[in-house]
Amino acid sequence: MHDRPGLIGRMWYDAAYWASWGGFTFGFSYRGTGRWNVPKRGPALVVANHQSMFDPMLVGLSCPRYLTFLARKTLFDVPLLGPLIRSLGSVPIDRGMAKDGIRAVLDRLSHGRAVLVFPEGERTFSGDLQPLKPGIALLVQRLNCPVVPVGIAGAFDAWNRHTTIPRPSPLFLPPGASTIGVSVGEPIPASRYKELGRDAMLADLHAEIARQVAKAEALRRR
Repeated sequence: MHDRPGLIGRMWYDAAYWASWGGFTFGFSYRGTGRWNVPKRGPALVVANHQSMFDPMLVGLSCPRYLTFLARKTLFDVPLLGPLIRSLGSVPIDRGMAKDGIRAVLDRLSHGRAVLVFPEGERTFSGDLQPLKPGIALLVQRLNCPVVPVGIAGAFDAWNRHTTIPRPSPLFLPPGASTIGVSVGEPIPASRYKELGRDAMLADLHAEIARQVAKAEALRRR
């Protein structure tokens, strides 16, 4: 892990990482693959499907470096949650990939950070990968860094927007519906999208994320 500044910040992030690793491995039979695909240094845009409130932690577990997270401004006003996500490097933005979100991402990337974005803009209602927001096209076409696609499977069953509390699938019990898999794909060079129109770029990126979702689904403990 390379790019979260400050000793206290690194210690807190590492503590959260290992607590999450234990919680998801033993509580939700978490399995991950492809972490070697994340560039070890320099700017990188990590894009993932969005099934659950668990997703930022799951992607963080699957990436071998400190991530910058984007979160809705309203979440920073929630007791306990607000200070927690701020301490882990989250950046407040309006819902979706609006201008403030694009500026925030480009600023962090310019400082060599790895930034996590959920290009669907919100958690899925059905568990399926939703269409990507047009704002992600504006962002990607301004990049000069790799795009790393990530697929999450099982998190929707574990804790989706329709349920109040998580439904675990412990490692020491027979697997249930809420076992979790995460797959990190090979980085896509920014040059791939420079000459594509918006619709073609969105379709290609959607397909790349969907490919990783399928791999994550196959990885889940059955």
